[in-house]
Amino acid sequence: MSQDTVATQAESISSGSVAITSADGEDAAFASLGATLAEIRKLKGVVGYIMRGSTSAMLDLPEGGEISQYAFLSHQLNESSFEIAKQLGITQVESVLVEGKKLKVIFVKKGENNISVFMEKSANHLSIIKRVLI
Repeated sequence: MSQDTVATQAESISSGSVAITSADGEDAAFASLGATLAEIRKLKGVVGYIMRGSTSAMLDLPEGGEISQYAFLSHQLNESSFEIAKQLGITQVESVLVEGKKLKVIFVKKGENNISVFMEKSANHLSIIKRVLI
């Protein structure tokens, strides 16, 4: 077993989101996406988001919400979307939308970053997808 450990830090950002990053930092794309997601979080109907990079994560979810349930849903959406795409012979997945009775979730993979945005059913997911992909 290796004695090497990766130091991490957690910081609370003024918007209420939490970022967990490696000690050596993260690339500029992660930081830029984080700023975009903080702005998206302010939109009407957006409940929260989770972004996972190769060595960092950032989330902003409602207080009192089950973070583990949101995280599990985000992970399952990631895994399932790529498995379905593989079975259908689709080589690239830009975004995935899953709608429930009261909530919908978009999943976007941008570079090494996996992004899930949770929103009310009435929220405009198309504009959110465009903002993340730009």
